[in-house]
Amino acid sequence: MAQMTMIQAITDAMRNELNKDENVLVFGEDVGQNGGVFRATEGLQKEFGEDRVFDTPLAESAIGGLAIGLALEGYRPVPEIQFFGFLYEVMDSISGQMARMRYRTGNTFTSPITVRSPFGGGVQTPELHADSLEGLMAQQPGLKVVIPSTPYDAKGLLISAIRDNDPVIFLEHMKLYRSFRGEVPEEEYTIEIGKADIKREGKDVTLIAYGAMVHACLKAASELEKDGIDAEVIDLRTVSPLDIDTIIASVEKTNRAVVVQEAQRQAGIAATVAAEIQERAILHLEAPVLRVTAPDTVYSFAAVEDAWLPDHKDIIEKVAAVMNF
Repeated sequence: MAQMTMIQAITDAMRNELNKDENVLVFGEDVGQNGGVFRATEGLQKEFGEDRVFDTPLAESAIGGLAIGLALEGYRPVPEIQFFGFLYEVMDSISGQMARMRYRTGNTFTSPITVRSPFGGGVQTPELHADSLEGLMAQQPGLKVVIPSTPYDAKGLLISAIRDNDPVIFLEHMKLYRSFRGEVPEEEYTIEIGKADIKREGKDVTLIAYGAMVHACLKAASELEKDGIDAEVIDLRTVSPLDIDTIIASVEKTNRAVVVQEAQRQAGIAATVAAEIQERAILHLEAPVLRVTAPDTVYSFAAVEDAWLPDHKDIIEKVAAVMNF
């Protein structure tokens, strides 16, 4: 089994699907010869040619429209939005067109489109590059929203996304691209979209997160263990649709929950997760469901980014609150 970074696992997934299906097309700003701003598509144009891996103009709205047209003609487009903060320029294509295609056409047409895009803080990017806008996508019926936290999950989920007949928003946290390596099978495999993963089993409190915050939860869980608190860590992996069954089963065991997201308190999907728990498992709760989030301001400038972002210390503080309630 190979040791890969997340970016390598993502490249490997696209290479696998380009090899397997001639209808898979990869395109976006600088994804061709340059291999993308993070080199996620490095070498793919040379291997598969300019007709299947190609650059587009610097126009997200055009990228979205092209993806829709290609999907209607039987292709499986994998467009890259260079940074997810540029979502607003392509919002109509995604929410107004891709998400509604199956319903609008009475199941005659689908949108087998995988929109890849980096997002997330901790790497001091310029304004509009790091914003966590997954909540906007999760609130749009017709879209699946996937956010892996490990190289293994990234490859399996991306292959599943590309093969899916409905549109998938596949978000890649920039801080995780090259921060660590993990074991990834060299052969193809898939991971079910909409299925969470228990990254650490525990009995005292459930920590629910996705993306980079999964690692903050795991770090917090290691610290909490020193104080005799056994935390279970759930990686949602897919934020729409949510794996409600896994969440509720964990909360019924631990009786306490803290939901963690990098997005602002009013954004993301933490509030939805908390509401689902309290609607479905309130009689199992020994304390209110608490949230760890960024503050409700626009994303901070790089100079104060580290203070603005939630971290493992914030998680430990909330766990203490639910344990002592």
